[in-house]
Amino acid sequence: MNIDLTGKTALVTGGNIGIGGAISMALARCGASVAITYFQGDLDLVHSIETLGCKTPVFYLNATDSTQVDKVISEAAAALGGKIDILVNNVGGLVGRVPVHEMTDEFWHKVIDVNLSSAFYCIRAVSPFMPECGRIINLASLAAHDGGGNGAVAYTAAKAGVIGLTRSLAKELAPRKIRVNALSPGFIAGTTFHNTFTAENVQRMIIEKTPLKRGGSAEDVASAALFLVSDLAGFITGEVLEINGGLWFA
Repeated sequence: MNIDLTGKTALVTGGNIGIGGAISMALARCGASVAITYFQGDLDLVHSIETLGCKTPVFYLNATDSTQVDKVISEAAAALGGKIDILVNNVGGLVGRVPVHEMTDEFWHKVIDVNLSSAFYCIRAVSPFMPECGRIINLASLAAHDGGGNGAVAYTAAKAGVIGLTRSLAKELAPRKIRVNALSPGFIAGTTFHNTFTAENVQRMIIEKTPLKRGGSAEDVASAALFLVSDLAGFITGEVLEINGGLWFA
């Protein structure tokens, strides 16, 4: 069964590269009109999406600034015809590996803001523009379950918070038939995240421990996102979909 999102509008935060980029492209290929926010990285993906015949509004956004979030999402909604059917909160990152005894207040708050507050700000801002039967996807992480690697205390706590946010909002927004779910990627190869923060020998070790004997891809995560925003997942809300090749079971 093909997933048809024709007539739907979507906003993907951090949607120009990596997992966010793969999700943006997947939504566009299924017919959705996609707006993208970016903070860093190139915008080559936008041209690729537009070759599909889709006009792709792009907005610079620091998603940790709630005032900027409100302004940009209002502009994105206007560019998409006044509504946002699908929100993908993809913004996030490890920021750095810092042992707890060395962690400053500033670092802790930065990681929480990048990974958790940003999702809250975007959901709050999108809510007035999201019609009945909207779909929200938040990006969690395997770290929220297994504690992550050394120096990832703040990141792990933030991603655990994303799961709590997802489940609470699934209940709160259910009367509007808005479904809220989370994706929880494990080791996704070829991303800036792991290329920056995970040594090659550790990456190889993770793959060896993974039952499917490979790293995930950004497209693996995008495929899961498509399922969750489609009518195929019409009775699924408040769930966390694990994408880790069998490395960890819920």
